[in-house]
Amino acid sequence: MNPHPKLSADAIIPPRRNAPGIAHAGETVVAIGTSTGGTQALETVLKALPADAPAIVVVQHMPERFTATFAERLNTTCRIEVREAKSGDRVHAGRALVAPGGRHMLLVRRGGQYAVEVVDGPPVNRHRPSVDVLFRSVAQCAGANAIGIIMTGMGDDGACGLREMFDAGAHTVAQDERSCVVFGMPRVAIELGGVRVVLPLARIAEVISSARPR
Repeated sequence: MNPHPKLSADAIIPPRRNAPGIAHAGETVVAIGTSTGGTQALETVLKALPADAPAIVVVQHMPERFTATFAERLNTTCRIEVREAKSGDRVHAGRALVAPGGRHMLLVRRGGQYAVEVVDGPPVNRHRPSVDVLFRSVAQCAGANAIGIIMTGMGDDGACGLREMFDAGAHTVAQDERSCVVFGMPRVAIELGGVRVVLPLARIAEVISSARPR
């Protein structure tokens, strides 16, 4: 028997079946998941965004203590605010919250506003934080008001969650094979039918920027 079974997002956040329609919350939420090669890919995307870019939540597979330094470095080079997430942090335009290494991050709705919760729990798809956990929470809280983006990474974390976002009406994007360091996560997401658009890395910031209020 495998002493470390591969758990799904059910271990952290239960699936919601026959959920009622999600009311418009006033802001678009962009959820990004990435792994191997993702630190460079995220820097490329986030540096290209304007200061009033839509709210962003990010899971990058990184060990504990590394995510804070990563977020601080991005914050010095990006026009948006980038910070490691803490429970209760508001999710709003002009800010990107990065899940802390070693913990899961969920999107929650409090009245008409979004925030994040950072929680403990077992690894999902052998990762903590897990992209699937974040994407499922976004599907449940934001529905069609969200954009889901899966980028370079090994394995399949995020593929099922992106399909849940797709089914909830979100616009979903996968990075193309040519611009990925590892095409594992985007490939599985495409195979599961959860991707509406496949784009090179250089065009992903355009998708995010186009969701700004006019």
